[in-house]
Amino acid sequence: MLAPVPRPPGSLAARCSRTLLAPRSRLSLLVLLLLTAASLVVLYEPQRLLASGWPPRAGGAGAVLLFALAYGVCTAAFVPRPVLNLAAGALFGSAAGLTGAVAGTVLGAGISFTLGRYLGQDALRPLLRGRLLTAADGQLSRHGFRSMLAIRLFPGVPFAAANYCAAVSRMKYVPFLLATGIGTVPNTAAYVVAGAQAGSPGSPAFLFSAGFIVLSGLCAAVVAWRKRHGLRSPAPVRDRRPEPEPVAGAG
Repeated sequence: MLAPVPRPPGSLAARCSRTLLAPRSRLSLLVLLLLTAASLVVLYEPQRLLASGWPPRAGGAGAVLLFALAYGVCTAAFVPRPVLNLAAGALFGSAAGLTGAVAGTVLGAGISFTLGRYLGQDALRPLLRGRLLTAADGQLSRHGFRSMLAIRLFPGVPFAAANYCAAVSRMKYVPFLLATGIGTVPNTAAYVVAGAQAGSPGSPAFLFSAGFIVLSGLCAAVVAWRKRHGLRSPAPVRDRRPEPEPVAGAG
């Protein structure tokens, strides 16, 4: 019986494998997945299914778990989280809705982080050459939990952008997911309570949650405006002329 002839190292299969696993090929796949997900969201609007098309008889822990899974997938596909949080409160109430929303948030963040880490990190890290990009990468890599916790507490930072920025950095999984779970609780709770109390807009719980949402949004807008104004203002020019040397014997 004839033994199989080994393929040379430069065979077509080896070249195709190297091409498909190359950093640019994986980055192209990531871009294709994100564009496909965004297109599906625009065409089918899955957030409406979660908000109004949920089976009316679905209840209990199993329904909350199913909602959290759907929430995570939708979040990774760029469905706005405030809409999902309002739907969680309207469907399950404050306590169970908050549990499902936070679990779905962590799941969606984990999906995005995994996609960015394995499909985009190798191709994007060599592009981190600017001063701001290098500083952000160093902050997330060295102080991952603290930095991500601050990002999650600040409502002005886009959820998906923070996920992929963390994935490109050297941040670890556990600090990223833990900071996401803790940092998103206040803002998520406000939307969930507002959704749960939507039938009684004059209740103290609804007014408090609505006020928190408005106040946090205004704070985010003010901070973003100040940061943008600071980036536009020119840096002060230092006078680099050498100081005159003291005259010997003076004084």
